[in-house]
Amino acid sequence: MGLPQAAAREQKHHRKIDCQGFLRADGLWDIDAHLVDTRSYDCGYDETHRGGVIRAGEPVHDMWLRLTIDLDFLIHDVWAASEQTPFAICPRAAEAMRELIGLRIGPGWRRQVRARIGSNQSCTHLMDLLGQLTATAYQTLHAALEERDAQRDARVKPPIIDTCLALSSSGEVVKKRWPEFYREASNEESDT
Repeated sequence: MGLPQAAAREQKHHRKIDCQGFLRADGLWDIDAHLVDTRSYDCGYDETHRGGVIRAGEPVHDMWLRLTIDLDFLIHDVWAASEQTPFAICPRAAEAMRELIGLRIGPGWRRQVRARIGSNQSCTHLMDLLGQLTATAYQTLHAALEERDAQRDARVKPPIIDTCLALSSSGEVVKKRWPEFYREASNEESDT
């Protein structure tokens, strides 16, 4: 069904984000994101950059970000590239993303990112892509994590439990799939 029919409207902006996950030959995982922003009108931000005008349909932003991680979500490498930007200085922010090497995606992730990369060193759009990349990483590694967990003697609570409505530890999915981690809903949860 999707969204309801929209009112009469004219498109002004289009943001396209494409994320992909890959298993590398060396056993690590590459999680790639590509962001492209276009406008339906000419615009300008910097009179000396890109001839002073970004034409309708040309990318305002064309950016790439890759995290190389292991099955424990430890970041082994980071690459970023800002091929098209509204200001000449913007591509310099891509290098700051390498500060993420050595961090582990998980609880406290955003706080750790901000501790390493301040707002005045980063790019809003590359930082926004991190959220997309982390979600893509979980989706990409899911089957490999399940396989690794199945080979362990003692099962560890899958980190995906309690990350959304469907995977609530008091829900039917967890009750069926991971009964050892199922718990009855509290009164507060039952009332909502």
